Amino acid sequence: MTVKQIYTGCLAQGAYFIESNGEAAVIDPLREVSQYIQLAKESNAKIKYIFETHFHADFISGHLTLAKETGASIIFGPEAKPGYNCVIAKDNQVFKIGSISISVIHTPGHTMESSCYLLKDENKKDYCLFTGDTLFLGDVGRPDLAQQSLNISKYFLAGILYDSINNRIKPLSDDVLIYPAHGAGSACGKNMMKQTVDTLGNQKIVNYSLNGSLDRDGFIDELTNDLGIPPMYFPSNVKLNQDGYSDFNIVLEKNLKPISVKDFKALSINKDSVVLDVRNQDVFRLGFIPGSIFIGLNGEFAPWVGSILKNIHTKILVVCENGKETETITRLSRVGFDNVLGYLDGGFDSWKKSKEEIDYINSVSAYDLKEIINSDIDLLDVRREAERENGFLQNSLNIPLNIIDSKIEILDKTREYYIHCAGGYRSMIACSILKRMGFDSLFDIKGGFAQIRKSELEIV
Repeated sequence: MTVKQIYTGCLAQGAYFIESNGEAAVIDPLREVSQYIQLAKESNAKIKYIFETHFHADFISGHLTLAKETGASIIFGPEAKPGYNCVIAKDNQVFKIGSISISVIHTPGHTMESSCYLLKDENKKDYCLFTGDTLFLGDVGRPDLAQQSLNISKYFLAGILYDSINNRIKPLSDDVLIYPAHGAGSACGKNMMKQTVDTLGNQKIVNYSLNGSLDRDGFIDELTNDLGIPPMYFPSNVKLNQDGYSDFNIVLEKNLKPISVKDFKALSINKDSVVLDVRNQDVFRLGFIPGSIFIGLNGEFAPWVGSILKNIHTKILVVCENGKETETITRLSRVGFDNVLGYLDGGFDSWKKSKEEIDYINSVSAYDLKEIINSDIDLLDVRREAERENGFLQNSLNIPLNIIDSKIEILDKTREYYIHCAGGYRSMIACSILKRMGFDSLFDIKGGFAQIRKSELEIV
């Protein structure tokens, strides 16, 4: 028996490949499925089943493409209502994979169709539980993602999630391994652990949903408090996962188009298109196409694309390092952004060589900031509110990056803004957005709050 976790850091997402005696299954695959097909080939196995824990909101699953290419059956739990042929399993239904089996455990709460999958080994012993977004390590799935489409409240969903965890998961043996669909950094929960696998026994100690510290009402209060606003692209991804989407290979072939500087410039003028620059922030600050939005491949790229651009139908023009074109389009497609017009042929160097207009982002070090901190300047902190609990600069204005475009009215285009996040990635995104909106006097604080702490600036 083989159980392999395939973890994608950008999305903080775990997919799983399971094999026994020449038969295999994949749980919650990403949209590009070649890696799972390769694993099956290396294992001399045929993929028999594709298990989906629920209709994902934060990424496009690869279940449809994988089923098409392998002939595997797609399995959803009870109450799933997809727009394509698949197996809607019954609660406790068992699926055989070689010498092992997977049982369906319906665990509504994160969504109504959410289900966990219990793997029993060759000796019919409970071995591990694939929990999807029902149970994370140290946390549980947020209950507010399905409420709008189903016209039910997050409080109702939180209540039945409590029941699911306590009645269906907690009674399992302490030595059962927990394999969740996400880890720290995902917007599908509030406070996940960095680990990506743990025993149920340890989770019964450290996870508030399992350790008995909260009754049902207390759990509902804890889970529904300070949830924050979910990324705007989530509903679109749910719909694509539920109704169907274009084959990844077709999307890649369509979008992988080089565009000359002349044509790129003409397309970029259109109001319904966005120039997306995915280079490193330290390269971007030194020069970029005016009006570009920076979201670098070196950070949590796909989730921030979804949060900032919001509309998955946005027409995107890509600026990337040479050789990064396929990676960029692949990672955009993971969150449903398939409307890529193409990429700048030759990268930003070709734009510079053509003597086209270039914009810049000014920057200062934390030590430079120390010299001017007491003068009439505006400090803008784009971290999450919870991050400021560990310290912030006095008199700094906090506007989290994910809502900055809705708070523009409280900023003044005649003022100078010194902008920081935790490490410099999000602040550069913020600078690019504000530049695009007509703010000219912007200074990025290099290294973010990590460097501010080292500079002996006064922290509240």
